[in-house]
Amino acid sequence: MSDAAARARNIKLVIFDVDGVLTDGRLIMGDDGLEYKAFNTQDGLGMKLLKASGVDMAIITGRTSNVVTKRAESTGIGHFYQGVEDKLEAFHDLLAQTGLQPEQCAFMGDDVVDLPPMRRCGLALTVPEAHHLVKEHAHFVATRPAGRGAVREACEFIMQAQGTYDAQMAQYLR
Repeated sequence: MSDAAARARNIKLVIFDVDGVLTDGRLIMGDDGLEYKAFNTQDGLGMKLLKASGVDMAIITGRTSNVVTKRAESTGIGHFYQGVEDKLEAFHDLLAQTGLQPEQCAFMGDDVVDLPPMRRCGLALTVPEAHHLVKEHAHFVATRPAGRGAVREACEFIMQAQGTYDAQMAQYLR
């Protein structure tokens, strides 16, 4: 078993950044002043399957957006931080709220602002387009692009390491 898989076995909470992880990182601004984001349905199902397998989820993001709130609600995200300047502070607050230890948490980020919690959690996940320093500190780098399956790949990796993947897939194979 790889080091990343061994780490994944202990994960009880996965924390996601939004822009560049749950999305492809582009910010689309309309003439109406609204911000638009595109999310991947396969990523969404992966998150729901992970939640169904017993792993909780959170979002810690630097931006604030109503569409992110709606996405969090639709995917069963239990803990949600928007407009965060210090992601490590939010990470510590999340630990205090949940009673979890850092090694029981995974963090999936893509840029240097994500490094403080990534370096302290039990499993650091990232996307192929991530900043080189983020990839150097990640235990797992997805092969699918950000906003186009990377989150699904990370969710399935954790479920496989925890032995819950087959049970989650069985419902679709009957």
